Amino acid sequence: MLDIRFIRENSEIVKEALKKRYIKFDLDELLSLDNQRRKIIKEVDSLKHERNKASKEIGSLLKEGKDAEDKKRQMKTLSQKIKDMDSKVKDIDKKMAKILYNIPNIPHNSVPIGRDDKSNKIIREWGTKRRFDFKPQNHLYLAEYLDIIDFARGSKITGSNFPLYKGSGARLERALINFMLDLHTKRHGYKELWPPSLVNRLSMTGTGQLPKLEEDMYRLKDDDYFLIPTAEVPVTNIHRDEFIDADSLPLCYTAYTPCFRREAGSYGKETKGLIRVHQFDKVELVKFVMPEDSYDELESLLKDAEEVLQLLELPYRVCILSTGELSFAAAKCYDIEAWSAVSGYLEVSSCSNFEDFQARRANIRYKQTTDDGREIKGYVHTLNGSGVALARTVIAILENYQQKDGSVVIPEVLQRYMDGQKVIKPA
Repeated sequence: MLDIRFIRENSEIVKEALKKRYIKFDLDELLSLDNQRRKIIKEVDSLKHERNKASKEIGSLLKEGKDAEDKKRQMKTLSQKIKDMDSKVKDIDKKMAKILYNIPNIPHNSVPIGRDDKSNKIIREWGTKRRFDFKPQNHLYLAEYLDIIDFARGSKITGSNFPLYKGSGARLERALINFMLDLHTKRHGYKELWPPSLVNRLSMTGTGQLPKLEEDMYRLKDDDYFLIPTAEVPVTNIHRDEFIDADSLPLCYTAYTPCFRREAGSYGKETKGLIRVHQFDKVELVKFVMPEDSYDELESLLKDAEEVLQLLELPYRVCILSTGELSFAAAKCYDIEAWSAVSGYLEVSSCSNFEDFQARRANIRYKQTTDDGREIKGYVHTLNGSGVALARTVIAILENYQQKDGSVVIPEVLQRYMDGQKVIKPA
């Protein structure tokens, strides 16, 4: 959420940022409400001053044994006016909050301007794409041939786009999760968490999924809980309404969770197989950092996610998303796209800096004591990235590591997590 004071003092900057995101938004309504609110509060302060004066006068009159009824009636009238105006302020606050919660973050100056992914900027590529001496098969064929993912039975159990992993497919999924958690905790220094997979409305609002993206989320009607779209939501909300000692920053967390997304409005061939599923596994990286460090920490976060693909020996590229492609809450975002021999480039990670956008919504602040004893308070910056998402990573492994006979070689770094198994063969 943007600070109303910042919007008030930099309205043209905010309007320009909305244009860069290709979003039509009536900022003038918010500024008008803000102006009304400040006028009313100023008047209320004046009335409270008069009421305090009248109260003192009543006390003096009573001490002197004089009649104070006129002053009492005056004070009662002032109190009612104050009450009515306070009610107006509360109504305006609700209207302003509704608008503020729907204003996206301001893109960082380094973000390329553009409406869609055609304006994304490729900043580097890694690895060598494999050349085949046979026609490679797609992951749907390989999954069925090897009997490791059952899309039909997954649909029978739940519905379309809920895959059922079996045998070596299930083991591969578990191996990937354990490999990534070990990498991020032992080598990269993240603290492992295992958060709830259900969160409340406050948590979803704090990270920016609500109210903007509610139709894409799975909601439990009776309890008003949501299945998490990513571990970013519960992990970021660990410190909601808290002060964090600046000396303890950065805080770096990693968590494996299942993730659930309705993907409302997504249709067509992209929804087949594992490319776009409603439930998938992901290892997430979340950071709480000091504002002055956040963009250096973003680069570090990106490298941590990239190392997953490097160790799996999967070619990939890194892109900076354009203003039109940025998520609602992000100020800057890198996408990591793994190369898959048949499916092409697939997004497996988004690494984002939200600056203080989420921290304001979730009220996450730092406090710092200076050498001269002064206490400084401010909002932390939050970052998160997939480290990495599994469904599309599985696609890349199956398609890139397939052999002519339809078997799939298991990446060397994963073999110890699969009891030394080196190849997935037909049952």
